[in-house]
Parts: sequence; structure tokens; C-alpha cells
Amino acid sequence: MTGRHSRPAGSEALHSAVPAEQRPAEELAPVESGEPASLTILEQLGGVSGMVASTVPVVVFVLINTLTSLTPAVIAAVGVAIGTAVWRLVRHEPLQPAISGLFGVGIGAFVAYRTGSAKGFFLLGIWYSAVLCAAFLISVLARWPLAGVVWHGINGDGQAWRTDRDLLRAYSLASLLWTAVFGGRFVVQHWLYDSNQTGWLAVARLGMGYPLTGLALLGTVWAVRRAQRAAPAQSA
Repeated sequence: MTGRHSRPAGSEALHSAVPAEQRPAEELAPVESGEPASLTILEQLGGVSGMVASTVPVVVFVLINTLTSLTPAVIAAVGVAIGTAVWRLVRHEPLQPAISGLFGVGIGAFVAYRTGSAKGFFLLGIWYSAVLCAAFLISVLARWPLAGVVWHGINGDGQAWRTDRDLLRAYSLASLLWTAVFGGRFVVQHWLYDSNQTGWLAVARLGMGYPLTGLALLGTVWAVRRAQRAAPAQSA
């Protein structure tokens, strides 16, 4: 018995003889897997060059401050951040990591200069982590987990996923993971700040930066994949 969509014997040869431009459009279209290609964790972090763009100014600041004084360290860090942005522009690479890094370095350098203390360079990042920790925690308590809100907002899917109990639980877990990441950064770095440990502050900022962000992104990807399996009609 022939299947519903099977062709009579010999029709394959006739079908292959038909010029491509005369075939139905649906036969020429590539087969989609039903699931969009997702960025790798490294791509989510801006790639290797994006990671370098945000870490080198911090290392330069601490190194120059240790060898000389605060003012040369501020100038060097800002100069490296600007140079990195120009380098990415010349190479036609995404500027977002470099611009974000330049913005953060610029404000950190300004705070350090105004306070006259090198540890002020890290003050913005410390309290930024505190704000994000509170935001993710409150979003879970309000049953609007930010991991889901941001993901579906970026992809233009709307927020109908909140009516699905399983999806709400998955995104809540992902949001709690982000809460732990930002909370851990704040607690450790704030303690180092109060202890005047500028060098260890730099180590904590770098060590608790991309590694913990990668962990949180893995949790978010898990939640997104769960969402796509449970509600394919709402997936991006």
C-alpha cells in the first residue's frame, strides 16, 4: 500500500528532470529543524575578543596603580578601553562589548579619581551587582522571572508563557541562579572593598565575571530549551 504522500513508480526520475525554477517553492526551501540555532556560551559573552575588551583595562589599571600611582592608572585604563573600541571598529567587529567596557571603565576611573582611592574603580560594579541581584529576586517573588521576561521580550514572543506552570518554574530557577551569581559578586567584592584589598578586588572581578556568567547562561539556555520543548508554539 502506498503512503499518503508517496509518488508512483518512475515519478522520481520525471520529478528530477523538472528544472529547479519550475518546481514549487516549498520543495526548494531548506528544511527547518523547528528550533532556531542558538548562540554558544562564548558567543553570548562576546567571543574571545569581547572578553579581552572588558578584562584588559582592569588588569592595566591595577598594574599601573601598583607600579606608579592612581592618576597614571586611570589614564592608562581609559586609554586601553578606547584603543580596544577603535581596534574592534577597524576590524568591523561588534562594538557592544567594547562600548560597554569603555562605559564601565570610564565611570570606574571617574569614581576612583574623585575619591582619590584606587578601590573606587570597582565601586560601580559592586553596587551594580547588588541592584541586579535584587531585581532578579524580586522578579521571582512577583512571578515575573526576569530570565523569561528578557528572553521572550528580546525575541518578541510576548509574555503568554507565564500561564504555563512548567515554564514559569523553569524561568524562575534560571532567575534564582542569576540572583545567586550577582549576590555572590556583591558579597565577596564588597567585603574586599571594605578591607581595602584593591588587588584582590581585581582578581575577584575577573574570576567572578565570565566564569559565573557562563554558568548562569547555561542555566538560562536550559530554561529556554525546556520552554521550546514544552511550548513549541511560543518558542523563538
